[in-house]
Amino acid sequence: MSSSFEKYQKRRLISSYFSVVISISLVLFLLGLLGLLVLNTKKVADHFKEQIALTIYLKDNAKEVEINQLRKSLSLAEYTKTAEFISKEQAAEEHSAAIGEDFMEFLGYNPLQNSIDVYLNADFVTPELIDDIYSEISSKNFVDEVIYDKPLIALLNDNAKKISFWILVVSGIFTFIAVLLINSSIRLAVYSKRFIIKTMQMVGATKQFIRKPFILKNVQLGIIGALLALTGMGVVLYYLNATFPELQLIKDYLLLIALFAGILFMGIFITWLSTFFATQRFLNLRTDELYY
Repeated sequence: MSSSFEKYQKRRLISSYFSVVISISLVLFLLGLLGLLVLNTKKVADHFKEQIALTIYLKDNAKEVEINQLRKSLSLAEYTKTAEFISKEQAAEEHSAAIGEDFMEFLGYNPLQNSIDVYLNADFVTPELIDDIYSEISSKNFVDEVIYDKPLIALLNDNAKKISFWILVVSGIFTFIAVLLINSSIRLAVYSKRFIIKTMQMVGATKQFIRKPFILKNVQLGIIGALLALTGMGVVLYYLNATFPELQLIKDYLLLIALFAGILFMGIFITWLSTFFATQRFLNLRTDELYY
């Protein structure tokens, strides 16, 4: 009879530990994914900013020397990511391929112009800085026109700021919820042993002595849950990096190490803090209050 009861108690204990580990790992996993999103928000925004081209159309009488000098100066400029020269012949071929017919056969000449597509570094894709770049390039007498999508740049910058703000707000809320969920799981686990806690206290055990095994056990569970969460984060990060290699998600090793270390620390700290207060609560209760 006693053997069956011990097996039952052991199964209950394992089930309790398992539920705590799963709760901790899921919460920390979601929190870690949110952390990855926070760290890479700017990187994603920068990626889209660097897809916007500043197109410089050159006059037909522009000399080859002037064009080459402009190309070199643009390539060396701090605001330039890449600069690509597109001849009028190349532009005609691309346009003909796009529309599916040779438009020059109808016109009898090539109306397109030589151009240079300049892709800017993300830090310079702001309305103010692009206006300065526009003025600088337009001042050259062999430049016919400079075109870029000004409304799109303004919209992109505004949306990037809004998204960053709301991601930080959601991160704060989710962190608070994560602490509550982990705390609730641990309090339930400690609640199931409230009579053991009170019995130990009645026979003279100190509060510190009673708390210690509970804290050690739950910190171990917190570490296991955090390691499971980090494993899941590693798998997601690997597949995201393989799917979007241009974002270079694993390039910043120090930030990733700091994030992973932060998740592990949270798993330890939250479980320690929750166990401390949960055991303290039952230590301060009277015996008759344990039944409520």
